[in-house]
Amino acid sequence: MSDFIKQQVLPHFGIEIDAKVSPLGNGHINDTYLVRGEHAEMVLQRINTEVFKTPNALVNNAQKIAQHLRQKRQCAEYHLKVVSPLMTQDHQLAVDLADNGFWRAINYLPNSHSIDVVGDEQQAQAAAKAFGHFSQALSDFDAEQIDDVIPQFHHLPGRITQLEQAVAHNSKQRLADCQQWVDFALTQQGLLKELSDIESQLPKRICHNDTKINNMLFDKRDMSSMAIIDLDTCMKGHLMYDFGDMVRTFCSPEEEDSTNLSNVQVRENIFAAICQGYLSELSSVLTEAERKSLWLGAKIICLMIGVRFLTDHLNGDVYFNIHHENHNLERAANQFTLYKSLLANEAKLKKHLS
Repeated sequence: MSDFIKQQVLPHFGIEIDAKVSPLGNGHINDTYLVRGEHAEMVLQRINTEVFKTPNALVNNAQKIAQHLRQKRQCAEYHLKVVSPLMTQDHQLAVDLADNGFWRAINYLPNSHSIDVVGDEQQAQAAAKAFGHFSQALSDFDAEQIDDVIPQFHHLPGRITQLEQAVAHNSKQRLADCQQWVDFALTQQGLLKELSDIESQLPKRICHNDTKINNMLFDKRDMSSMAIIDLDTCMKGHLMYDFGDMVRTFCSPEEEDSTNLSNVQVRENIFAAICQGYLSELSSVLTEAERKSLWLGAKIICLMIGVRFLTDHLNGDVYFNIHHENHNLERAANQFTLYKSLLANEAKLKKHLS
């Protein structure tokens, strides 16, 4: 792949073919590379067009959001660095090589550092504050200007239906090995009633929709917050899901594919730090209904991601990248275990949102 990128992709971005190309990050969907040339550095991505079926909408969204954030930064209303698209030699946001991929580039931020597991309250609060700051800066941006690159991305009823269809087809004959988790997931549909009761009260905002800890870059020189990255799933939606995904990815001491399920649990101190950091930036923006929805968002996201991993396992691992057999089943078990921990500790955790 490295030779192909050097010969066929880099010339479109004006980068010399002897640049160093190395894999970057551990994303589930796109293929990401760090390109280091003699005179320039950039992050190069091949967009997964099976997942993002309208990749031009994706890069256009990212351009609009980056432009808005740059304007905010110029007015001293946004304090993080902005990850921006890099244009091709033909002044395009991407290069479409048909069967050889849809490629886009973004600026690389020197001294950036990411983590996969939150180590302490300071990291959790800093990251939550950064994601809150990101949303606050976009709160005056017209969400209708952003296209839905994955329609109904955070749509629990649809995700439950997809699971039921995967169970009915059982195309890879995997149901027997995961029946207990299927049964558990399908007993949690009471969340659908909770969602329908509040959803109509929530304003549509531009949401990041993938607020994992490794989508916030730290400055490795002092571990201060540097930038929010991975704007691929930025779409209009409800902020309760951004909050929920922070809870999902910050609170467990284990990575999301860990099989050490006895240690997969919500750390109350980390949950409290998320609440403190996020609300410190958004308290003047959130409506009363939005604030009430945050706990529901935490529950829905943990359950829904588990459902998505389980569905993909049943379907033969066609959506998420896997690294070994049953990887998606392990991820699903991990997420359902974290969801159970949320339910078991609901009373004390909700106090941090009041």
